[in-house]
Amino acid sequence: MLYGRVLFNGAVQEVTWLEDGKLRSLDGRVFDDSEVSFLPPCRPTKIVCVGRNYVAHAAELGNAVPERPLLFLKPPSALLGHGGVIRRPGDSSQVEYEGEIGVVMARSCKDIGPEDDPMSLVAGFTAVNDVTARDLQRLDVQFTRAKSFDTFCPVGPFINDRIGLEALEVQTFHNNRRVQSGRSSEMAFSIPDLIRYISRVMTLNPGDLIATGTPAGVGALSPGDVVAVEAAGVRLENRVE
Repeated sequence: MLYGRVLFNGAVQEVTWLEDGKLRSLDGRVFDDSEVSFLPPCRPTKIVCVGRNYVAHAAELGNAVPERPLLFLKPPSALLGHGGVIRRPGDSSQVEYEGEIGVVMARSCKDIGPEDDPMSLVAGFTAVNDVTARDLQRLDVQFTRAKSFDTFCPVGPFINDRIGLEALEVQTFHNNRRVQSGRSSEMAFSIPDLIRYISRVMTLNPGDLIATGTPAGVGALSPGDVVAVEAAGVRLENRVE
């Protein structure tokens, strides 16, 4: 079972996510997920993303795996909850999905040493869709505009704090067809190493989100499509307009 909080009748209530996809509050009321608007499960001061962290994905875009983690940022204004609508901007004609494992930080940290355990600073894991305007990425060379449109960072719906690194995997489904599959063990740079590396660049704050890279199989999104990312035992689903 998964747990969360909802705002109902002006008060925050604890809820349980049931196996049939419904939510049950402490007072016994049961909600269908269609009755609930999901917010992102964290409030990051920054969203740190890792590019080309799977060998096959780097190859499918004609790139080599970098010698060190390739970092870029998405703005918090790009966040979108489970069930929200991804909006294709008029500036782009090639918007693509990128399913990823998301890491949510629990504590502030800077300059994590080799003797420290980065995973002790992590709140848990979640599903992320690093939506990308691929044509703008190629045009601009750097990633900011291509990655930063509103609704371009679906995340959630929950943070799983009961799963180990060895069990982490990600799958993406485009209109119910599986198009991506990867495991954390296939990453060029492991999650602990990524956290250490990022902490040498910037302070990580509670709630900050790290998107750890996407496996091969990225593809275009069209109006009316439904895209789902399953990662760390949670399923994130959004439609496209």
